[in-house]
Amino acid sequence: MKAKLVSFGHLEIDGEMYRKDVVVDGGKIRKRDKAPSKALHHKWGHTPLTAAEEIPWGGKRLIIGTGAHGELPIGPDVREEAARRGIEIVALPTEDACELVRDLDADDVYAIFHVTC
Repeated sequence: MKAKLVSFGHLEIDGEMYRKDVVVDGGKIRKRDKAPSKALHHKWGHTPLTAAEEIPWGGKRLIIGTGAHGELPIGPDVREEAARRGIEIVALPTEDACELVRDLDADDVYAIFHVTC
């Protein structure tokens, strides 16, 4: 899978441009639905990633691109659920997260990419 944070707010995956956070679930790409986590925005100053969202739990590793500056808050419930499922979380700035998926077959990618902050 070829993923690249082109610029702040612009992510390109396999030649297609995305201007919103995206979820990659075994190669299927969809917009991240932040609504279940919005109520906690006040706690971190950003809408965090929480287990209330539809997380792509299908693989052995969940890659989380935490934004251009690495500021996406990850709720402790996400880490707890990953541990319960035996899934490794790799959270790093989105540009670096894109590097991790670069040599993977799209079907093997389970990731969330935040495109701003």
